[in-house]
Amino acid sequence: MKLILLEDVKSVGKKGELINASEGYARNFLLPKKLAVEATKSNLNDYELKQKSEAKRKQEELEHAQEVAKVLNDKVVTIKVKTGENGKLFGSVTNKEVAEEIIKQTGMDLDKKKVSIGDPIKMLGERTAVIKLHPKVTAEVAIKIVEA
Repeated sequence: MKLILLEDVKSVGKKGELINASEGYARNFLLPKKLAVEATKSNLNDYELKQKSEAKRKQEELEHAQEVAKVLNDKVVTIKVKTGENGKLFGSVTNKEVAEEIIKQTGMDLDKKKVSIGDPIKMLGERTAVIKLHPKVTAEVAIKIVEA
């Protein structure tokens, strides 16, 4: 029996997949628990429309991420901090602080969790922050740490 899954089912398939299941399994488990629907013509049409709209939405997200990456790759973000002797910082500059400065200086809406600088910055100078905008798109922003 052909079915379209409405939820993820362990060892059967993911949500939205078209599967072949035995008649007993479908009638006694999948259909009563509303984990799947029969693959009739109308359900197949709905399934195809959902697949197309999902693909279009993912493509738009990718294009938006690529546009943001182009803008961010050219940016140099300056962070002013208090320092002690020999250019050592009091404390350190973390991912969160870098993300806040990028948001403040560029005006773009970024998720702070997607900004990565590796180890916290403890010296004056320049570093590079990597921003993961999309699974396929990353941007690199130059970070310049200067004395306040």
